[in-house]
Formats: sequence, structure tokens, C-alpha cells
Amino acid sequence: MVRDAVVVITGASSGVGRATARLFAQHGARIGLLARNQDGLKATAREIEALGGHAALFGVDVTDADAVESVAAAVESELGPIDIWINNAMVSVYSRVWDLRSAEVERVTAVNYLGTVYGSLAALHRMRTRNRGTIVQVGSGLAHRAIPLQAPYCASKHAIRAFTESLRVELMNDGSQVRVTMVQLPGLNTPHFTVVRSRMPRYVRPVKPVYSPELAAQAVLHAARHPRREYVVGGETAAMILAQKIVPGLLDRYLARTGVNAQQTPEPATPHDDNLFETVPGDRGAAGPFVQEAHDRSAYAWLSQNRMAVITGAAALSGVLSWRRRGR
Repeated sequence: MVRDAVVVITGASSGVGRATARLFAQHGARIGLLARNQDGLKATAREIEALGGHAALFGVDVTDADAVESVAAAVESELGPIDIWINNAMVSVYSRVWDLRSAEVERVTAVNYLGTVYGSLAALHRMRTRNRGTIVQVGSGLAHRAIPLQAPYCASKHAIRAFTESLRVELMNDGSQVRVTMVQLPGLNTPHFTVVRSRMPRYVRPVKPVYSPELAAQAVLHAARHPRREYVVGGETAAMILAQKIVPGLLDRYLARTGVNAQQTPEPATPHDDNLFETVPGDRGAAGPFVQEAHDRSAYAWLSQNRMAVITGAAALSGVLSWRRRGR
């Protein structure tokens, strides 16, 4: 159930976090909004209130474990016991590996991986004592297969998947009713690409096909309602994961030929502020600059979320066809 649930969302000021906050508000949740960008947080809170929801906003850097723990306590003091915790905060750097600075690698790892760990720990400290609750890790197809230009980001998503697998098994061993699930997302049209640090000669972009942040939010909502091991959004994401299992060397060669250009637009890039270490002021909303090509639906996402119904329906159809053949 989501209505009246207390939901914490990190990275809630824009992109997937922003769209997810709005969707949970529409379903009657009370939401703790966590992010660094105060302008975006306030705008998100206004949107939630306009939808008739209730939000509490907390400016926090998820790399600070003590601050995340303090915010979790403040959320429960203001909104009540936390039912769902969504780890979504992320940053990246577009750069060839040999051009990376050590501080950049540390920062991406701290925000994406350690931020997820610290958020999970804050949630677990509360959920395990009550023996209920759900943790949703917002991941990426890049948690299964790395691509060029984003080595620290890909590595952090791989680390989140490994951490989540260990946590899941430990909860199972403990007989706990706390659930943890991961949603692997495709390329999305979010404002991330307007504020990300990049050394590329052209503007960076998501790999096609591009999907809307609202589709990602729907997947996160479904995962929170029906937690299972993993959800995959986008047929292309699923195909990449499968290719990595079957023909990883062939995928290496394909990405070597296409992966660099696929992440850049034709337009030459100009210098701009990035949000790696400091926030970029202003409210950027949920959607990015690729609205015209962003898809709102994914057949594979629907199949992933309704696989038992599909399997049951296929089995029933097979049974009917078999019965008809025997009747002849």
C-alpha cells in the first residue's frame, strides 16, 4: 500500500526523483524529500502540495552518513515511521578514464554508491526493528554492463547491485520482512545532462532510445508496491543485459565502435557549471532537453511488471489450444 505511507526519496529535486515524488503524492503518500538543491526541493514540495500531498524537505548531501541518519530521524519525527526508502541520488563525469581526476572518481563513488549504502543503513536501522518496510535502489542497465565515457558511474552502479544482493540474502537469512529491490533503468530524458561534468567536445546525451522520467517513476512505484529481486525497464536494457551474459566480447567491440558517439549530440559543447561538487542554482524540473524523442511507454517494462499474469495467460492459452486439438 502507498496511501498514507511515509516515503523517503533521495535526489528528489529533479529528474527521476522529482517525477517519482509527484507520482507517490498522487497516490496519497507522505514524502520526505532529500537533495542538495534547495531551489529544486522547494519547487518539488510546491508541486506535491498542489496535488494535495504532504512533503517535508531536507537539504542533505548523501555522502554524509551522520547527516543522512539525522534526516531519517527527522522524517520520522515529522511524518511518522518510514515505510519506503528510495535511493536515487546520483552524479557522473563524462570523460575517458585517463583524463579523470582522483577527486572526481571519489565523488561519484561517494554520491552514488556510498549514498545508497548510507540511505539503506538509515532505513534498515528503523525498518528491521519493526520487521517491515521496502528499500528501492534506483539503478541502471549500466549496473550489468559498463559503457565508455562513464567508468566511475558504471562502477558505482555495479557496486550498488553487489551491495544490494548481499543485503537481500542477509535479510532472507534473518527471516526479515524488510524487502529490498532494484530497478534497472534505460536512458532517460532528465536535466542531468545539462549539469553533468563533461570533457567531451560535444554536448552529452542519453543513449537512444530515450524514455521519460515519468516512465521510470512508474517503475519505481511498482517496485515499491511489489518488491522483487529486480525490475528492468526498456527492451534495449534487457537486450544489453542478455548480450553481456552471452556475448560480452562482441558487445565490447560494438560499444567500442558506437558507444562514444551515441552519448554525444552533434552540437559543440560550451563551458557550463556542473553539479559534481556543488549544486547549480535554479529549479530544473523532472524533464531534460530531449522531450521530443522521449517515450512515455515501454512494452518490456509492462511485461517485466506483469510477468506472472503473462505467464499465467500464456499457460491458459496453451491449455485451451491443447484441449481444442484433442477435441478434434
